[in-house]
Amino acid sequence: MNNMPPIASPVRTQAILNQYHLSAKKSLGQNFLTDLNVLNNIVEAAQLGPDDNVIEIGPGIGGLTELLAQHAKSVLAFEIDSQLIPVLEDTLAPPYGNVTVLNQDILKANLPDTVIEYFGKGEKVKVVANLPYYITTPIVLDLIQNPVKFDQIVVMMQKEVAERLTATPRHKAYGSLSVIVQQLTTPEIAFTVPSSAFIPAPKVDSAIVSLVPAKPEEREQPYDQKKFIGFVRGCFMHRRKSLWNNLQGVFGKKPKVKDQITTALTDLDIDPSGRPEELAVKQFVLLTNKFHELGLLN
Repeated sequence: MNNMPPIASPVRTQAILNQYHLSAKKSLGQNFLTDLNVLNNIVEAAQLGPDDNVIEIGPGIGGLTELLAQHAKSVLAFEIDSQLIPVLEDTLAPPYGNVTVLNQDILKANLPDTVIEYFGKGEKVKVVANLPYYITTPIVLDLIQNPVKFDQIVVMMQKEVAERLTATPRHKAYGSLSVIVQQLTTPEIAFTVPSSAFIPAPKVDSAIVSLVPAKPEEREQPYDQKKFIGFVRGCFMHRRKSLWNNLQGVFGKKPKVKDQITTALTDLDIDPSGRPEELAVKQFVLLTNKFHELGLLN
């Protein structure tokens, strides 16, 4: 095994695909990464050390998993495609005894219990993964809100989505996803990845995003996270409309409601004629809490 080329090398990847008669499943957003420089850069972005435990999502045939196993204490990989389980058992056979592969959907997994079961309590846990494009956003939102307190999340995604996660106010990519993610983490694009790095090549370029969870004391906190998310999404429902009009869409147009909206915006010195994309993350949190105080968000 040690004398074999890396799993992610183009020659070995193709050999594995041929051996197991595999092809990428569009329904699962499968693309096999075959650029070793990119894989090494992903591991570097995650700053893995011998005390780090890693959760990987969608290991595929094990290209990234192999590198993670070489740098981390242990790796727990979630693979939804049952056809790939025997492949991974083969490609990740000894000397990679620190890898466990579960045939599970990450969005249905009980991560708090699973992390304790496989890593133990109080251990450092990071997420490193090449996410399927079609389900990137739900996975990211689930991870950043999960009871498991990850030390870092490093994930590959469509470049356009990465730009939305990291966008700042007044930027065309800035929206509800930007606000929600940035309230809970500090996101940063580590580097971009050309489509040519994959087999088969996707139609768009990708990006590696590092998300470092923010400590509660570092950010203004909403009184309720779910209410905050719903409120933010409501504010961006109609991007071309003013904040005032969007807020009426959220709360209604009764005279009393309009007075409460006016009170909240005045107290926080927010221009009602401005657009939602002009507000900073902190302002959305303050608005959420103010509307709760006024009885509009309960």
